Amino acid sequence: MSPTEGASSTAPVISSRSAIAQINHGHLLHNYTLLNIQAGSTDIMAVVKANAYGHGMESIATSLHLAGCTHFGVTDAQEGLALRQHLTMQSSTHHADITPLSGLFSQHDASLACRANLSPVITEPQHICWLQAADFHGHVWIKIDSGMHRLGAIDPAALILQCREAGISICGLMSHLACADEPEHPMNQLQLETFIQCCETIAPELPRSLLNSAGMISMPEHHMDVVRPGIALYGIEPVAGNTLGLKPVMTLLGSIMQLRDIPAGAAISYGATFIAPKAMRLATVSLGYADGVPRGLSGIGSVSINGISCPIIGRICMDYSMVDVTHMDAALGDLVEFWGEQHPASAIASQLDTISYTLFTGVGARVQRVNGI
Repeated sequence: MSPTEGASSTAPVISSRSAIAQINHGHLLHNYTLLNIQAGSTDIMAVVKANAYGHGMESIATSLHLAGCTHFGVTDAQEGLALRQHLTMQSSTHHADITPLSGLFSQHDASLACRANLSPVITEPQHICWLQAADFHGHVWIKIDSGMHRLGAIDPAALILQCREAGISICGLMSHLACADEPEHPMNQLQLETFIQCCETIAPELPRSLLNSAGMISMPEHHMDVVRPGIALYGIEPVAGNTLGLKPVMTLLGSIMQLRDIPAGAAISYGATFIAPKAMRLATVSLGYADGVPRGLSGIGSVSINGISCPIIGRICMDYSMVDVTHMDAALGDLVEFWGEQHPASAIASQLDTISYTLFTGVGARVQRVNGI
């Protein structure tokens, strides 16, 4: 049954305002299983940074940890500390490695890395100095810039030597692809060759990690030692035309707050950008751009109510959206799906000339994440 079927009787009562992101952990584990199959014998670092791409880091990581995932990528030391504390409270029987992918920003971060037993990414000599001052004797990753020119060590060999002199162990070497979602892009081969050559030159014995979700599919013969899937965990196919059968994890839901009949010629919402061409039935829905509904969907987007597609009309407001329900039976309290199984986030992102990441991470803090079916 889709999240919108039977909505009036099954809507979770979690607050006085219906603004819900249903998180389907069954779909999450389905995706994780498919990615494990794709990875083969290669280890998976599940990327749960940015609050698990807006899905809720703690609950997502807990489900993956219980399913056997023992390595997580977060944004920074603060996220790493929060995740370590949460997993420790779960009294899990197996340890988890937690890697702040953005590295360290301060001496305080290094102290957090020591306190929470994190394995941060290192790109600067200063990072190692901070770790030494914090009496850190754990593990780190050395990041190499293979051509994306975003983050990466200028002299990775010197960092390796500095780590060894400081008594800091090295998990391995990593880099990141710029164009993995375009399998034929020449940058992929160029970065692969640059990374391999660098690894062979400075530390051929160390483990290697290069591929993200798209890279796992577009370059399956180069999984190396650790892969780092992110968006694929949450149900977005990372390479067009080469699908794995992933299922959406998030369904963003509001509910109908008011129904009214409007006459032809009536203006809808701010700016009076929509004028009713005929008598219509209008639903006001409890989600707006402050919840993460892109304002760009005004007048061009659609939602799903009880499995029926309904157009968004007029400008999306901070707290509300208006929907045309003239063609269907709708009732107060019916759930309204903005994206999920009925309206794939990837299709909405394409409509807006953006990516699904921006939809997920844009879901506001006042939207309650609840476990779905």
